Amino acid sequence: MDEGAPAFRFNFAAPAPAPAAAAAAACACPSAGEARQETQNFDKHNSLLGYDDDAVLPPAPPPREVFPNEVAPFKPFTTDPVVCQGGFTLVKGRVSTSDIFGVAKTDLVPGKYEGGLKLWECTVDLINTLRREIKDGQLSFRGKRVLELGCGHGLPGILACLKGASTVHFQDFNAEVLRHLTIPNVEANLQQDQARSKQSGAVLAKAGQPAPDVHYYAGDWGDVYELLSTVGAVDNSDCSSEEDSAPVASTGSAEPENGPDTTRSAGHYNFGASALTSCSRRLSRSSRACEQGSDDAALEGGYDIILMSETVYSLVSLPKLYDLIKKCLKPPYGVLYVAAKKHYFGVGGGTRQFKYLVEEDGVLGAHLVTDFADGSSNVREIWKFFYRS
Repeated sequence: MDEGAPAFRFNFAAPAPAPAAAAAAACACPSAGEARQETQNFDKHNSLLGYDDDAVLPPAPPPREVFPNEVAPFKPFTTDPVVCQGGFTLVKGRVSTSDIFGVAKTDLVPGKYEGGLKLWECTVDLINTLRREIKDGQLSFRGKRVLELGCGHGLPGILACLKGASTVHFQDFNAEVLRHLTIPNVEANLQQDQARSKQSGAVLAKAGQPAPDVHYYAGDWGDVYELLSTVGAVDNSDCSSEEDSAPVASTGSAEPENGPDTTRSAGHYNFGASALTSCSRRLSRSSRACEQGSDDAALEGGYDIILMSETVYSLVSLPKLYDLIKKCLKPPYGVLYVAAKKHYFGVGGGTRQFKYLVEEDGVLGAHLVTDFADGSSNVREIWKFFYRS
């Protein structure tokens, strides 16, 4: 999207949740007094943001793919460390809403900006939970197709890249967020991982590990699937059901993976290049990305893992979000991770409302992985959703 072009629109009903006050593994929940103030602020600003019954927002342009050559930051890209549990560190970009959107100190502008330049509390919760499940042998990204919805900084998706995912797709409402934050953030973290591997002497071990196939998509949840479904469609004749026998090397992260796994040929992510190159790829049978398909299976069966953080705060947008998830999540073993607050004051959304919607539909089951309760009324939770047997 050209600079100055109209931004895309999400049907969120209220401002996004407060961002993390600091890049730390555990973020403090608001006090009861802060929660009451948050409710008052939401109520006060709902009409100002145009979310009353008479509000008319501009039409949303169609979704589109964003390429690395579209990165054009207003100033040199600077990063801050995000320290997670166990000494694991990622970096997050520091980008100003004033520079990108011409607005200062705001989380949401109707029809223009959906808070993607901020790092939200539950993102770090999700990263810590995913790493713990990897360490405990409950989760592996090896050879998996991963989608991060509402990515912003893209840290959970970046973790998937570092842990051997074959494909990682990043989606955000704003193309500007992808161009100025997500894409350079992915590059910064993978370069940091390469430097860390060089220091630890793991460069040769990682030489045979292909780069993940990475794509970026901007648009509304209601129609972005039309774009996602055209990506990665590989002719079945180019796909092999054969497993690679080469072991996967260490990613240089704090914890080891649980035993050797299979690897795959993949598309290449060329930093700063004019395009992302896709090619046929061999995946482990566990991910089964190359399936006998038809026109209805354009996603090669869908995504093995979908990641979301702080995306369920708007009650009115939940049906559209859930519909997208059902279209994208790969049956029968696809898994959805949702990190969010139990309830968002003044809005009506939250993890429990999303869970009720899922259970009423009856397609997916739900499991509460962990919660973060410290006496505050705004509890943070991590949920895992999966196909019912």
